[in-house]
Amino acid sequence: MPRRSRTVPARRAAAPWAFLAPAIVLFVAFLAAPILYSLYLSFRTEKVSGLGLGPGSRTEVWNGLTNYTSALADPEFLASVGRVGMYGLVVVPVMLGSALLFALLLDARRSRARRFSRIAIFLPYAVPAVISSLLWGFLYLPGVSPFYWVFDQLGWDVPSLFSNRLVLFAVANIAVWGGVGFNMVVIYTALKAIPSELYEAAELDGASQVGIALRVKIPIVLPSIIMTFVFSMIATLQVFAEPTTLRPLSNTISTTWTPLMKVYRDAFTRGDLYSASATSVIIAVATFVLSLGFLRLVQSRAFGQENNR
Repeated sequence: MPRRSRTVPARRAAAPWAFLAPAIVLFVAFLAAPILYSLYLSFRTEKVSGLGLGPGSRTEVWNGLTNYTSALADPEFLASVGRVGMYGLVVVPVMLGSALLFALLLDARRSRARRFSRIAIFLPYAVPAVISSLLWGFLYLPGVSPFYWVFDQLGWDVPSLFSNRLVLFAVANIAVWGGVGFNMVVIYTALKAIPSELYEAAELDGASQVGIALRVKIPIVLPSIIMTFVFSMIATLQVFAEPTTLRPLSNTISTTWTPLMKVYRDAFTRGDLYSASATSVIIAVATFVLSLGFLRLVQSRAFGQENNR
């Protein structure tokens, strides 16, 4: 066989890898390598000899699972997990419920100004979390907020949203405001892929628009709803930007208000990279387990329903 004919298949086989090479290099350098290094640090600690001032007085030694047991027994970490759990119970149902409602309203035949409505609902998602947190933060401050000025003129005694019992809802409001648009677009795109013949058949059977939405649209776009739920759950467990940005405006948000805020404090304020690495690994594992467990639960229920049919 001529040499040229042998090299052509080899070049064709190498072409996809050539296009994937930049993405692979970036993935390894900025995602895989830091994850492995954090995993390595989570099993290490720093041993200080004497006053810790001279050369060689600080050495890195093996620490086993001590960092993990200390993190799991830390009351600040457990309290932050509880706050994130309450935060998720508020954010996820409200955000996905609003996104589904908006998607159904935009998909209705009698809806008007669909393009403007889609842009208006999606626009908050395009605003960075830091900027949106600053905007809402100043709207929460009684001294500068126009809403509190209106409340004062009306004689209403409205408590500050930065109080201990309302600050969680203040942070959740920012997440809902910014996340509804993205989830709405995902669900709305799935709705547009439904064949119109299904709607016509349902109307011939006498189904109302509400009935079509409940019995035709929602069951068909259920995979998209599940996907948005998983994304929202992951984002909830990793909430960081909103409370961190609001913290200088309020004394009710501590440096360990969320698990990731505790990781940041341990790593960059206290300089304890080893404990911070262990905590971050715990958060990553918890996120993976919860996401995988939810998907398995949904798949098992769907499989059971198919068997019952």
